[in-house]
Amino acid sequence: MNAFIALSAEIGGGTVVAVKDLVDVAGMVTTAGGIILPPTPATEDAPVVKSIRAHGCVVVGKANLHEFAYGVTSVNPHYGPVRNPHDPSRVAGGSSGGSAVAVAMRMCDWAIGSDTGGSIRVPASLCGVVGFKPALGSIDTIGVIPLSRSLDTLGPMAPDVATAVAAYSMMGGESLPAQPLHAPRLAVPAGWVSGLDAETARAWALVSAGLPEVPFLDRQELFDVGLTILLVEAAAFHKRWATESPEKYGADVLALIKRGLDVPAEDYERAIAARPRLRDEAQAAMRDIDALILPATAITAPFVNAGGEVREPLARFTRPFNTTGQPVVALPAPVGGLPVGIQVVGKTNGDAIGAAATLEREWRDRTR
Repeated sequence: MNAFIALSAEIGGGTVVAVKDLVDVAGMVTTAGGIILPPTPATEDAPVVKSIRAHGCVVVGKANLHEFAYGVTSVNPHYGPVRNPHDPSRVAGGSSGGSAVAVAMRMCDWAIGSDTGGSIRVPASLCGVVGFKPALGSIDTIGVIPLSRSLDTLGPMAPDVATAVAAYSMMGGESLPAQPLHAPRLAVPAGWVSGLDAETARAWALVSAGLPEVPFLDRQELFDVGLTILLVEAAAFHKRWATESPEKYGADVLALIKRGLDVPAEDYERAIAARPRLRDEAQAAMRDIDALILPATAITAPFVNAGGEVREPLARFTRPFNTTGQPVVALPAPVGGLPVGIQVVGKTNGDAIGAAATLEREWRDRTR
């Protein structure tokens, strides 16, 4: 399945964790899924790894990913495509694809992923595991190869909500109860959910039945602001390498870097300036509810040979919440066949976790 780029030699009886290979682990090379970084082992752990080690965790290895975390499929030209455990002819999703597969196939107890435009939630959705993108800034990102410093977020991927919450605490976040909320107020953002493929539409109809729609921010504006910031900041980080050694990049990532270099400076400045307003408006729009519910992706896992046309439907519903910085849990819908993920969007980390725990319990009871 190409879940790992490298395995560690660590031994121990603690919790076994896979670490996305853009996070420094002492004694292991950080590739970020590319071949440009020097093949020199990291001299010390990133703070997030130090934190999990303080809780007795053992790192099993560095998980494969979309090159430099810059994509939604984890089809990696250097280390091989990460394949979906439910159908190896399909992608695992990205960019934290190896982390999702390692969890889904029980190669670890839980895994560390990162999320800049959906990179935890997309592979969690396609692989049928839980992914938690906490509120922006909840986990230290020092010692992590950046994609977009304004948007990058670390979070756990796990088999269930309770494990994700425990993992989040060990990663250096606050302690949260993994208890279901009593009668949570859930709603769907009005006008957001459309263009789903057949499998996703069936799952969405099942889980959204009876939920009210509420006014929310414009989805496209949130998507565009987040994409502009990502394109420019990623291009700035990669500019020298992409200019000097373009042949060392995969074609899709190189094209995105070049696209970012062409974004006018005033577009980036407008996008950065818009974020505080959009964050405030998102919080205000959710004043009377505990969580928004919507699909994680518009389609189920595409085939490995799919092209760039799958990028937008995979990130359509995830990227907006990187712009707002809100916490989101991606939770498997209670359906058979290829997995379908559902996003649970909160105002706070506790809101998102509580609502997700409620739905997880309800859906588990429904399928018994």
